[in-house]
Amino acid sequence: MSEDALFNAADEAFMREALALAQQAADAGEVPVGALVVLDGRIVGRGFNQPILANDPTAHAEVMALRDAGRQLQNYRMPGTTLYVTLEPCVMCTGAIFHARVERIVFGAADPKTGVAGSVMDLYAEAQLNHHAGICGGLLAGECGAMLSNFFAMRRKRRAPI
Repeated sequence: MSEDALFNAADEAFMREALALAQQAADAGEVPVGALVVLDGRIVGRGFNQPILANDPTAHAEVMALRDAGRQLQNYRMPGTTLYVTLEPCVMCTGAIFHARVERIVFGAADPKTGVAGSVMDLYAEAQLNHHAGICGGLLAGECGAMLSNFFAMRRKRRAPI
């Protein structure tokens, strides 16, 4: 059974929207990661990586989606929401997710270098933290991972001497 079988049709549709946002990041020369926040089946926040464009090291896709959702909801707390992201969250984004009180996170590709939902460490299982969110990874992992791999392959190719 594939990992995708653990998710429902709505999860897949929302992850495909996150992939479209990741493509916007790639088109802008940013690492292709996209994220969105969903409440009651409705997208309330969208974001894609833009630390280069914004000259902001905190402008990861998840943070941008949370900022957008905060504006839309007129609240920095987001109970009952699900955050979809194409790449396993890092420690910074996880902190923002926890502070926002996101209920559930669904991610695509694992991140063996900075992922903190089980790849490098698992902050989502840390009992001492005061907020916990449900997390499930691997949805459309192949597509999410391929987008990242292709992006970095093209970057290396452009930098290669002729």
